[in-house]
Amino acid sequence: MGFGVLGVFLGLLLEVSTHGPHSVPRTSWKRQDLDLLEFSEPGIFNYSTLLLSEERDALYVGARDAIFELNKRNVTVRNQKVQWKVAEHPMVMCTRKGKSRERDCPNYIRVLQIVDDKRLYICGTHAFQPQCDYLNLADFSLEGRPEDGRGKCSFDPSQSFTAVMVDGDLYSGTAYNFLGSEPIISRYSPSYPLLRTEYSTSWLNEPSFVFADVIRAEKHRGDGEDDKIYYFFTEVSVEYEFFGKLLIPRVARVCKGDLGGERTLQKKWTSFLKAKLVCSMPELNFVFNVVHDVFILKGRDWRDTVFYGVFTSQWGNVGLSAVCAYNMTAVEEVFSKGKYMQKATVEQSHTKWVRYNGIPPSPRPGACISNQLRQHNISSSLHLPDKTLQFVRDHPLLEDPVLPIGNRPRLITKDVNYTQIVVERVQALDGNIYDVIFTGTDKGVLHKSVVFEEDVHIVEEIQLLKNSEPIKNLLLSSETRSVYAGSDSGVIQSPTAFCGKYSTCDDCVLARDPYCAWDPNAAACVCILDVPKEQLRSLIQSLSGDADICPPVSSVSLKDYQKVLVKPGSSAELPCMVNSNLAHVMWKSNNTLLDEASRFHFIGENGLLIYSVAPEDQGDYQCWSVEWAPSAGKNFSRLLAGYTLKLDLPPGPPARTNRLATTVRSQETSSVLPAEGNGKTERQPLTSASFTSTVLLTSPPQTDPSLTPPPSGTVRLQPSRNIPANSVIPRPDSQDPAAEYLQHNNSVALLSLFLLFFLLFLAAMVYNCYMQYLPAPCLRLRATLLGSNKCTHQPEYRACEAGLMEASAAEKINMTEQPAQNGSQPTKNLQALRDTGYETEPECGNGRLPSHNFGGDSSSQEKPFDVDCDSQSIQFADADDAY
Repeated sequence: MGFGVLGVFLGLLLEVSTHGPHSVPRTSWKRQDLDLLEFSEPGIFNYSTLLLSEERDALYVGARDAIFELNKRNVTVRNQKVQWKVAEHPMVMCTRKGKSRERDCPNYIRVLQIVDDKRLYICGTHAFQPQCDYLNLADFSLEGRPEDGRGKCSFDPSQSFTAVMVDGDLYSGTAYNFLGSEPIISRYSPSYPLLRTEYSTSWLNEPSFVFADVIRAEKHRGDGEDDKIYYFFTEVSVEYEFFGKLLIPRVARVCKGDLGGERTLQKKWTSFLKAKLVCSMPELNFVFNVVHDVFILKGRDWRDTVFYGVFTSQWGNVGLSAVCAYNMTAVEEVFSKGKYMQKATVEQSHTKWVRYNGIPPSPRPGACISNQLRQHNISSSLHLPDKTLQFVRDHPLLEDPVLPIGNRPRLITKDVNYTQIVVERVQALDGNIYDVIFTGTDKGVLHKSVVFEEDVHIVEEIQLLKNSEPIKNLLLSSETRSVYAGSDSGVIQSPTAFCGKYSTCDDCVLARDPYCAWDPNAAACVCILDVPKEQLRSLIQSLSGDADICPPVSSVSLKDYQKVLVKPGSSAELPCMVNSNLAHVMWKSNNTLLDEASRFHFIGENGLLIYSVAPEDQGDYQCWSVEWAPSAGKNFSRLLAGYTLKLDLPPGPPARTNRLATTVRSQETSSVLPAEGNGKTERQPLTSASFTSTVLLTSPPQTDPSLTPPPSGTVRLQPSRNIPANSVIPRPDSQDPAAEYLQHNNSVALLSLFLLFFLLFLAAMVYNCYMQYLPAPCLRLRATLLGSNKCTHQPEYRACEAGLMEASAAEKINMTEQPAQNGSQPTKNLQALRDTGYETEPECGNGRLPSHNFGGDSSSQEKPFDVDCDSQSIQFADADDAY
């Protein structure tokens, strides 16, 4: 059963990887082509914890053994720095536990949260003994009163972790012990005691936390609902059995006002519930079951809140990443009305949990305190009945999943692993608001995508990091219009749009970037957020990619083409850079479309390469970009480059005639040049003769009428244009010295190679004939040359020939059967044969002769190597003959 499921799953993986979607960024920006800002300091690594303070105009960075305050408008400017290193004694204790002093035991800052206007709350791993402290922003110094960080910060810097500060209370998800085997979701508050989850696999089963945030309830809501904190993580499934650990993405919820139970669930969450997040491809029934990061895009109303998550498959060899979006109303619907699950009691079932079909107790288990409960004298979780608390302790899992918007991912990419995500809403010139998604990859690349009604368009990809390393954190500032990326090597600041990189209106419009629009007055692509409102009407923007709205551009004349002069026989490279990955290049030569069929043309990504340029390659070349705009439903073509290719011919004789002649042999002319009266020329390999004749065909016509016709033995060539019959032979000294040198050396080299191979062939023939490896005519020739002494020069054959002569004079063995005595079966006058199961015959091969006397005519002619095997009957090992 398990192998069958595995086979089906592997087949599904193959189908997904083969037929899955292939979203491609339209534009790819290299790091060296952009103005990115970077911060790092020597000897300090792991800049993975970021905190943005819009009020203080600062970006706080938690690194290894240090905390920085950077200018959020320019991260290269460092305002403050404080170091928080581990003392020697904790370092020694850490190494005694088997941890690396350089890699594991330093103090990795994992928590950076704002407490108030004057302080930050920071926590670090501190040599596998987590500690927390307060950082005074006035002088940027630690208070020096460290607190126990267990449950607030992870022990291991590589462990998953999340935390959020809400009204002075720290909500975190991490491991509570050194081994990481006791995961908890906890709240640490100065006013209330510690509140945490139950240590049970039903509540948390090897979770990997990625994100936590608060969703505020509306103040004017009549139901008096509480604020809620949502946690996002991936854990091992408790519902299903699988051949391995099946991972499930989850969303969990707790209420901000939860105080725990009076008797049951003391100091434990009474509002903890969790549900499954679904992110799948319905057409292939393929599920992305690992969530890596979540970003909550909050609206004015909590019902307008949307959270985005980046997902991958548990089996990374599929190479797919997905972005799914969820409405907060759908999440709230599952937690407030969803069915509960309970442990299954049916044996040999593939599910460990099934739906609870009974009636849950009242008030609803896991619900926050509302006005309706207050009317029943339940003003806090301490007043909840034990029946409700007992039920929520045993049934923390909800059956109903949280489905994404549209019941499918917003974006799916192949061969990309997303690690981080941030989202911003932008109002375009058409008045609509679009969600712009920024996703970081494990290769240091940032993708920017725009969400439309039916699809998602990847605008561009930016190589943020120098090295191919993961992006570990992303923050977005709407004020500075910047994206901040944290990694092991440093912090990178990138603008949210690169409008100025689009040099034409077509490029600006086809980018479909809601930030960018074309300004016809300035003839530049500008960011609409930088333009005054009164000037927005003059801008050109089409998020459908309809480039026809751009003003017409005057066509480029041939005289503006770049002139390229190439020597005959050399190669020419015509560059053509295409900025769009969605466009394909089309080359035209003299208004004829070029393709890959010609072996003398190679159309590459960066231009056209012409091998061994010949006269017929001369002319005008155009590089066109053709891009399909799906939303506009049409193709858009643009001329990117134009070239005029000419041959750099050697200076010819004085212009005295308008006729042309070449001196070539007739058979070479017929293979290189067209027949008389045919204006087309076939492309042939460039030999010395064809090179001369082809170059001369394109020479300017001569004007001297006194020239004599060519001598006998030459062929008169008549091009397609009307040229007089009389033509002159160009003098040899009029040729290019380099071409003449090449022709001479090529002929000598070819002749030398031919003579060398001919001599080797003759030597091989003589040797094989002498060694008697060749057929009878050669052997007869050898015998004639060497005479009758066949073994004179081959001593190894003398014994062989002597033995054969002696054997030919012996009598043949009498193969007739002799009558057996005493009426027994007839026997043969041969030695007994062993019963081997194979056919046997007397030894008459391998150069050996039987030791018996042969019968028959002993005066027969001597024939060495000729043995009369036909007269010997074949014996069988399983015959019934008896001795």
